Amino acid sequence: MKEYLYSAFKEAENKIPQLKEIPISFDIPKSIEHGDLSSNAAMLLTKSLKKNPKAIAQEIIDSLNLDHSVISKAEIAGPGFINFFFTPTYTTQIIKKILDKKDNFGKSEKYKGKKANVEFVSANPTGPLTVGHGRNAVVGDTVANLLEWIGYEVDREYYFNNAGRQMRVLGDSVKLRYLEALGEDVNFPEDYYQGEYIKQIAKQLYLKYGNKLRNEDPESIFKDTAEQEIFVDIKKSLQNLGINHKIFFNENTLYEDGKIEKLLLVFKEKNLSYEKDGAVWLKFSELGQTEDKVIVKNTGEPTYRLPDIAYHAVKMDRGYDLLIDLFGSDHNATYPDVMAGLKAIGYDTSKVKVLIHQFVTIMDGGEVVKMSTRKANYITLDELNDEVGKDVVRYFFNMRNVNSHMIFDLAVAKKQSDENPVFYLQYAHARISSILRRVKEEHLEVSIEHLNLLIHEDEQALLKVLHNFKEELFNSAENLEPHKLCTYLYDLAGAYHKFNRSCRILGTEKNLAEARLALAYATMIVIKNGLSILGVSAPEQM
Repeated sequence: MKEYLYSAFKEAENKIPQLKEIPISFDIPKSIEHGDLSSNAAMLLTKSLKKNPKAIAQEIIDSLNLDHSVISKAEIAGPGFINFFFTPTYTTQIIKKILDKKDNFGKSEKYKGKKANVEFVSANPTGPLTVGHGRNAVVGDTVANLLEWIGYEVDREYYFNNAGRQMRVLGDSVKLRYLEALGEDVNFPEDYYQGEYIKQIAKQLYLKYGNKLRNEDPESIFKDTAEQEIFVDIKKSLQNLGINHKIFFNENTLYEDGKIEKLLLVFKEKNLSYEKDGAVWLKFSELGQTEDKVIVKNTGEPTYRLPDIAYHAVKMDRGYDLLIDLFGSDHNATYPDVMAGLKAIGYDTSKVKVLIHQFVTIMDGGEVVKMSTRKANYITLDELNDEVGKDVVRYFFNMRNVNSHMIFDLAVAKKQSDENPVFYLQYAHARISSILRRVKEEHLEVSIEHLNLLIHEDEQALLKVLHNFKEELFNSAENLEPHKLCTYLYDLAGAYHKFNRSCRILGTEKNLAEARLALAYATMIVIKNGLSILGVSAPEQM
């Protein structure tokens, strides 16, 4: 409809040339009394036409060649808004489109032929995934789903480092627990990995090898076994949420393939690096950042910036049109350095979009569930999944803007009532499914023959929400905002529940019943499509 009105305004430029000079836009009014779409064009022309905006609004309306089978009327409101009202004939046409496309309704081919990479989770294999990783995992996978719905071919990628201090501490933690299993007294440092999983890995090694590993280096079989076992658990945790990465990229390969050395050479050749105090510094102050920073310590060990720049260069060399990075809030101040370094060596960083998600607080019955990774009293992602189920985990992690701190309320998540948005949505789908099963006994079927009968205000309200699905989905995808899709689906379920209360299907005159049945079925399709993008099931019975 926006495209239709844009064309009408374009045509009106012949009578009001000044329309060419202003940005034409249409918004959905907050109140249904103000129509279905509204334009502020008249107020934008006040200065150039030197007239009252209401008079200009009337001139615009008189200049528009509107199809009255589509637009029932155009009214002037407030200081000069032009409000457009759709005809019921137009709004009901969405049902035909939905029933025609079914599972594909809402998809766009705008980015067909384009490739995207979404890198998310990327937790080093030092322990099980926690609820903090869960938000990253779910949002990352949903962003990938959204991009696929607008045409992108998407690679899901997991970047990890199995070297460095964290991994050394992991190997040492396992060896110490192994020595405990042999009956030795050990001093276990507080900052080592305390979890039960460390004891289980050590126990496996003890049962398999006995005391033969007593003199083995912690960074050999102890670290390697821990990494393998933990990665098995990480992948299983992700698969339990329906998440499967195509690519697992190990930071070590950047060193093995000479990418780090080559990058250091490029920085040196471009006169972007220098040595000071035995360390290598990058001239970030010349690259738009506040100050120069170390990229190789005086110990010879690189800081995170160097391999991260090299890794992004590798990804960009694969030819992606769009790259998404999903980071926790601890990266907020650091990723700009990586982008600056990339840009300095000739890469188009406009292709990279960075999403920063905030922390998650778990609450239960009004009480904050305290967590400490060091003391190993955190909640794992598997525990959360077991507690409330995959559908709730995925919906709850998606329903808030990633930029905002999130409270995950276990008490609400476990409720089988309208207080739980997942139940509210799934119940709408299941209820429609139930009606579709029951109507067969009444010899009714879904029919688009008498859609003109759908003139009740709650029928029209539901139809207009259905009209918004494709645009809401597209905007959610382009802006990488899964929470907007959650909000839309919740509003759709609300419009359906209201329609269901006021507009009976069973027991109504046949033609009207079948038209309403078509509307309910179209709603069910859209709910299912939206939930599938979020990775949430759409049950037919509850």
